[in-house]
Amino acid sequence: MTTTTPPVTLDDIRDAAVRLKGVAHRTPVLRSRTLDEQVGAEVFLKCENFQRVGAFKFRGAYNAASRLTPEQLARGIAAYSSGNHAQAVALAARELGTTAVIVMPEDTPASKRAATAGYGAEIVTYDRYTGDRVAIGEALAADRNLALIPPYEHPHVMAGQGTAALELLEEVGELDALMTPVGGGGLIAGSATVAKGLDSGIRMIGVEPEAGDDTRRSLEAGRRVTIPVPRTIADGQAAETPGELTFSVTRRLVDEIALVSDDEIREAMRFAFERLKIVVEPSGATPLAALLAGRAGPLPRRIGVIVSGGNIDAGRFAQLCAPEA
Repeated sequence: MTTTTPPVTLDDIRDAAVRLKGVAHRTPVLRSRTLDEQVGAEVFLKCENFQRVGAFKFRGAYNAASRLTPEQLARGIAAYSSGNHAQAVALAARELGTTAVIVMPEDTPASKRAATAGYGAEIVTYDRYTGDRVAIGEALAADRNLALIPPYEHPHVMAGQGTAALELLEEVGELDALMTPVGGGGLIAGSATVAKGLDSGIRMIGVEPEAGDDTRRSLEAGRRVTIPVPRTIADGQAAETPGELTFSVTRRLVDEIALVSDDEIREAMRFAFERLKIVVEPSGATPLAALLAGRAGPLPRRIGVIVSGGNIDAGRFAQLCAPEA
């Protein structure tokens, strides 16, 4: 009989939490009576939009970068990202006294690109619709002899992302369901490892934009499926296929994937701003959109939601949230 060792375990995530203590923020959990009444459940929002760099990605980036050897750190770090992981690696590199080179799409939101450069990283751009960011990033890292930290396909990255769910469950206690956005799969893989490790009965729900449903299709097919590059306002979830490591966790531990439209994402962003008084980027709003639009099926009593990020500039936010958008 053969067994497959999971790429990330609950102990890995607990270890990452120790490493991140005092470095990453322990982000707040927000409650809203209005939201509870509207969806008919108690909702606990883990607000990673208040994390360093404005997104959960700092957790995984720092956990992975902090484990590099002194020799690797001296040479520098490479990464590829649509925005949040880019900022996270750039900041982690700065915290650890090294340099970072980031491969980013040409159409990355200006605020994310500026923030990445502001943390001191060198930026190399590519066309997301014609270029292969993984190949570009791997070639760059090999050419410059840099340590490559991918955005999700890495055990230490997955473990770091899972610490957000660990903090949430430590703070609010038992939950009936946990919802997270799904892009490449690092956040949901880490979160599901925590949730199911602490309570096998918890319902694990991922949320994708309708135009970027590669994980839903992959789960239905029982294998990783590749789709055309998604065109959605949720740029952080514009994945073509789930990661191999992340999907190995998702297919074991995730119960369902809900889909939301761009219009439903916009409505959730407006709701968060007007009723909860927080700014959430499109990818971070997808689980809230699924709740508000009734996309997650019959809801249990206590639901945790990872609000994954809030990186969006004022002009883009106003454009997306305008009634005529």
